[in-house]
Amino acid sequence: MQKMAKAPKTVDEYLAGVPEPAHTTLNKLRATIRAAAPKEATEAISYGMPSFRYKGGPLVYYAAFAEHCSFFPASVAVMQQFANELKAYPTSKGTIRYPQDKPLPAALVKKMVQARVAQIESKGSKKKR
Repeated sequence: MQKMAKAPKTVDEYLAGVPEPAHTTLNKLRATIRAAAPKEATEAISYGMPSFRYKGGPLVYYAAFAEHCSFFPASVAVMQQFANELKAYPTSKGTIRYPQDKPLPAALVKKMVQARVAQIESKGSKKKR
């Protein structure tokens, strides 16, 4: 991905600067996340990349890079929970990399977003005790 002249302030600005095929791939990922996330989840730019936030904290992040796209579930536990389904993708502690022209499977993204929501919800219920 080319460096933008100035840092994007919105997700739409970020995506407008992403060339094809990553642009289409990230738009599909964004729609999948939005469908799986609670209605209260909001979009923002965080760490220079698009993110969804929920209950005051990060839900997930995603981004385009020169050679790949990445999905960041914002949780090592969620990455470990889906380790078998992620075997086909290069991963590191907090990121899943995939080709710019091949989105992650929507069903997998939805499950990971839902697992992340459940994790956030459980943390919230523990604070109330």
